[in-house]
Amino acid sequence: MVYFVGAGPGDVDLITVKGRELIKTCDVIIYAGSLVSPKHLDFCKEGCKIYDSASMTLEEVIEVMKENSQGDSIIVRLHTGDPSIYGAIKEQMDELEKLNIEYTVVPGVSSFTAAASSIKREFTLPSVSQTVILTRVEGRTPVPENESLESLASHKASMALFLSVGMIDKVVEKLKKGYGREDVPVAVIERATWEDERIIIGTLEDIAVKVKEAGIKKFAQILVGDFIDSEYEKSLLYDKTFTHEFRKGVK
Repeated sequence: MVYFVGAGPGDVDLITVKGRELIKTCDVIIYAGSLVSPKHLDFCKEGCKIYDSASMTLEEVIEVMKENSQGDSIIVRLHTGDPSIYGAIKEQMDELEKLNIEYTVVPGVSSFTAAASSIKREFTLPSVSQTVILTRVEGRTPVPENESLESLASHKASMALFLSVGMIDKVVEKLKKGYGREDVPVAVIERATWEDERIIIGTLEDIAVKVKEAGIKKFAQILVGDFIDSEYEKSLLYDKTFTHEFRKGVK
């Protein structure tokens, strides 16, 4: 059995209990060495085969899984954050299906939620935004034309941008066009929840300069939207006058 496991954003203890237990019992682990904390490997049992996929191709990863899939072997494919978001797991799962190798996916804490926790913010504030857009700016990997950053930003929703901080000027230019203003709050969180985490707060007007002055070029989330700094309405959920299934409101 192959388990695609989300390792979480950085802090080794932000993996799920299920994910940690699989690491403790697995016979083979293939981890994304360029992104996943090597401290996770401290929990592997003696004799566990360890592979760093940073320098491996898809074919090489699948071959390791194939070679070790006999009997009751447990194989962990350890991805950063949550494997369903920019995890490139679909192509791996397709190959496993061709080989009739069973697999399952164990979710993890994504870097976008970790980034929000680092700046102590809530994406979905009443009267501000009830929508979160996860996206990236086009680089070597293109994005569909109808998912341009300008178009998405025009919705004025809370946004989390992956894999984009190295093109911060391009990001800001597109976001300004979409939001139609320069005072939109922006937070850049480098290596969220790692020991060397850094946080830069600004607006579309000055964030690019701040990020370049800090020398941040990768491993960072860009959070954008008024949820970072704005007035908002309180939730009805805890309003004393609001009645719902579990509580009768008072007049």
